[in-house]
Amino acid sequence: MMEILNNYIDATNTHNFDEVRKILHPNATYFFTDQNCTTHEEIKSYFENAWSLVKNENYEARDVKWLYAGSHSATCTYTYFYEGYINEKYTCGYGRATNVFVKEFDNWLLIHEHLSPLPNNSSIQTSS
Repeated sequence: MMEILNNYIDATNTHNFDEVRKILHPNATYFFTDQNCTTHEEIKSYFENAWSLVKNENYEARDVKWLYAGSHSATCTYTYFYEGYINEKYTCGYGRATNVFVKEFDNWLLIHEHLSPLPNNSSIQTSS
């Protein structure tokens, strides 16, 4: 199952939405802290805005836990880590993520992602 998630993370780190789109289900929905995106165009706009703000961003999934892994769907949670440069100053951060993948026509596609801040009482997981 990690290959499915790694393919998505690798596509995200290309900073090319055409690569991300290859892994998105037609009905993909994203829940971000400040916005919900329910179309590929909304998702593209959100990604491209983030990439323009955080230069040379690297995105990682840490402490991955697979809640369910079946023959046609898989769900995982993880701590996300990002790093890059805003106004030429290094920045990094953490949060929590849930990803839901579905298998259609022998292809694993992301149908849902939910990103949110870590709770105040949470310890940050830094293992890869």
